[in-house]
This record gives sequence, structure tokens and C-alpha cells, in this order.
Amino acid sequence: MFSTLRYVNQPALSTVAKSFVNNGVAKRGMSIAALNAFEGKHFISIDQLSNEELRGLLDLSKKYRDTYGKQSSVDPVTAPKPLTGQSVSMIFQKRSTRTRVSTETGMTLLGGQALFLGPSDIQLGVNESMRDTALVLSRFNSIVLARVFSHDDVLELSKHATVPVINALSDLHHPLQTLADLMALEDHFGDLKGKTLAWVGDGNNVLHDLMLGGAKLGMNIRIATPEGYEANEGVLQTTKKLAAENGTEDVFLTTVASEAVKGSDVVVTDTWVSMGQESEYEKRVKEFDGYQVNSTLMGQANPGAVFLHCLPRHPEEVSDEVFYSPQSLVFPEAENRMWTVMAVMAAQLGKM
Repeated sequence: MFSTLRYVNQPALSTVAKSFVNNGVAKRGMSIAALNAFEGKHFISIDQLSNEELRGLLDLSKKYRDTYGKQSSVDPVTAPKPLTGQSVSMIFQKRSTRTRVSTETGMTLLGGQALFLGPSDIQLGVNESMRDTALVLSRFNSIVLARVFSHDDVLELSKHATVPVINALSDLHHPLQTLADLMALEDHFGDLKGKTLAWVGDGNNVLHDLMLGGAKLGMNIRIATPEGYEANEGVLQTTKKLAAENGTEDVFLTTVASEAVKGSDVVVTDTWVSMGQESEYEKRVKEFDGYQVNSTLMGQANPGAVFLHCLPRHPEEVSDEVFYSPQSLVFPEAENRMWTVMAVMAAQLGKM
């Protein structure tokens, strides 16, 4: 079957980004080597990574795209299968297109097996305790990936699991999405140091890891959230500390979308109503009035600014004019979910 398959399109690289990639190829092996210390570790949030580990995961993700992507000359049948005999159990309290498909496909490309455990397959912490679930799955699988409502659940899993755990989303963090976002931005801009990222919308889990990762790579962070929808204070303070350590501007906070976007190179938003918040839809849409990313708002950003959204998107969050424009990197960003989760799994198992 694999002989006829060529996976998703490799995103086009800008001229500057191509230079960045070409100049960095020789260094890629060195940065990936830094992941030797990542073997056996859990992946819960971006701030747990050293700068070297973050760099290594991004470079390993690019290596896998070069090897297994559509532009590769390598036959998928004969491509390396470093995770042969390995498996990942995927616990999904919350449904997702990209997380499930990227993990299952990526694990298959690397030679391993992924097992989907949805709400009807496993009642996490209901009929069986979190501790017992972690201990049992650790006996069967090489990695446990969990997409949950409460961050406490993924912390409890990681406390008791005897194999590496991946946080595929919780109400506090979404580190896999940040790896995909930063990879898309490096593909477009090259080096991100000194670039300015503006977040417009809810101060949620996606923002938390993106501002942590952006600060680690030397990006300036500007955030606009409506009153009452601010980012978690603890994560914000960690970001401020990382910004100082990496020589960036202090985090800029406002409730006015245009103020955050002014002078930015990247504009990012996300859903205003997350899964489990459906009953708040009308209230949230009203309170997020003026936060839609449209051509007028993008006009406040620097020339050449790009747009990101982790998907799924809704028209109240971003206009079609922006979403489907050349400024939008949303589909390369989505593709990168596969290359990045492949890198995380391989690094955790020390089989890169």
C-alpha cells in the first residue's frame, strides 16, 4: 500500500527561509544530538524543554519532512522505520482531526503502531483510576498520548506512567501545536529572533505554549485578550522570565486587538469557544466583538506579516479574505502537526 502513497505537500519555503535551512543543515545533526537527553522524558509543556531540546525537536521535524514528505525521493516502503515494534496509546477525551490523523499516520511512517482510545473505549478516571490506567497502558505501550479536558489528568498520568507521556492538549497547555506553529514560521521567515508575534483572542492553552516557545526563540510577544479572558498568570510570568533570558522585549498586554497587531510579523488567533464551552457561545461572541482577524486588522501589522490558526476555524474569528490569502500559513501549520509529533515520539524513545 505504501508504495503508492506520497504524503502531504511540503510547504513552499521563502528565499530567506531557504537560506536559513541551507545554512543550518550542517548544524541539524548537532541540534538533534541534543535530544539524547530527552529520551524517556514526558512532554507536557514547552517550558519544560531546554532551548537546545526545542531546537532539536524542530530540526528533527524538518528532517522527517525531508525524508517522508511528498518532496522526498525516498520510497515510503524503504524509508527508515526507527519505531518498528513500538506503539502509542492515544487517549482522547476530546475529539480532534489533526491530532488523531497526524499521530496515527506519523507512527505508521516510522514503523510503529498507534491505538485510538476514545471516550467509549476508555473512561479515564471513571471506572478505572488514572493511576491504574497509566500503569496498565505502560505495560502494553511504548508511549501514552492524552488529549484531555483537565491538565490535572495529564499530570496524574505522567506521575504514574512508566513510559513517556505526551500532552496532546489539556485546558492549560498544547505543546504539540506550538512545535507545528514555530516550524511553519521558520519555514517562512528563517530565523525568528527579533520577529514580533501578536495574539488576538482568548488567553487559552494554545497561547500559553506559543508565547513560551516564541520567547525561547527570541520573538517579541504581544497579546490582546478581552477583559476576563487573560492568559494564565503563572504561564505569563514564566514567559516574561524567558523573554528576559532570551533578550526579547517584555510581553505586551492589551485589550485592544489593533494595539497588539501594530508592528507585528505574525498574527495568531484561535477558536473563541472551545470544546465544552458551547453553552457560552452567544456570550463569548459578543464579548469578542472587534477581535476578528480581517484585512483591516492585518493592515496594522508589518508588511509581509503572516497569519496562523490551529483549526478548526469559524468565520467570526477570521475572515475568508485573510484565511485563504497568501498571508495565511494555516495549512502548512496543520501539516506540521505530523512531522512534529513524529519527532517527539522518536526522541522520547531514543530512536531518531
